Amino acid sequence: MPSEVNTPSVVALWLISREAPLKPISPKEELSASALPSARSMNFRHSRGYLRNALADLFRLNPLEIPLLSIPGEPPRLQQGWGYVSLSHCRDAILVGWSLNPIGVDLERMDRSFAALEVALRYFSEAENKELLEMSGEPLRLAVLDKWLAKEAAIKWQRGKISSDLVNWQCNKEITFAENDKLGCRIDIYRKNYLHWGIAVATNSNEPNKPPMLCLDCRLSRK
Repeated sequence: MPSEVNTPSVVALWLISREAPLKPISPKEELSASALPSARSMNFRHSRGYLRNALADLFRLNPLEIPLLSIPGEPPRLQQGWGYVSLSHCRDAILVGWSLNPIGVDLERMDRSFAALEVALRYFSEAENKELLEMSGEPLRLAVLDKWLAKEAAIKWQRGKISSDLVNWQCNKEITFAENDKLGCRIDIYRKNYLHWGIAVATNSNEPNKPPMLCLDCRLSRK
C-alpha cells in the first residue's frame, strides 16, 4: 500500500453518476453478477467496477489487482491491511468510501419524498423527537433526512442491519457524532450536501474535524 495513504487521518470519497459506463470487474464478480436478476446484476457490475476503479487511483494499481471480496448481498471487503470500504447508492449516483479505519457511508437524494413524521416516530429516540416534533413540513423532512443519513452510515460502519440496529443509534443535534449505548460506542459523523445529494460518513478517525477527500464525476454537474 502506498505510504501517502497509509495514515489513519485519510478518508476518501468518490461520488459517481450511475450513467457512467461500466468498468472491468474480476472474473469471480462477473460470475456472481451473471447469476443475479437484470437490475441487481447491473447495479453489482457498476458499483464493483467503480469501487475497483476508485481504489486503483488511490493505490496506483490496476483495478483488477485490488484485493476486493465482493459477495452479492454482503458489504464489500478488502484484504486485511488494505483498509475498509463502504458503498451506498441512490437512483442516479453511487458513493464509494475508503479509510484505514472502519467506515460507513450513506447517500440520498435531498429531494427524496417520504413520510418524515412516521419515520421519526418509529425509528428515532424520544430525545431526538422532542426537537423534531417542534417542526413540520419541509424543515421536518430535511431534519429527519439528515438524521437518517447519519444513522444509516453508522449502521454500515457497524456492519449491522437497518431493521434491527437503526433504533439503537442516536445523533447529537448538530449531527457531528452518533452514539450506540447497546454497543457502548461513539463515532464521528461527517455530513455534506453536494448539488442534489446528501452524504454522510461514519468513522472513528483520529482527526474528526478533517474533511474527507471528495472526488467527483463530472457527469453529476449536468443533472
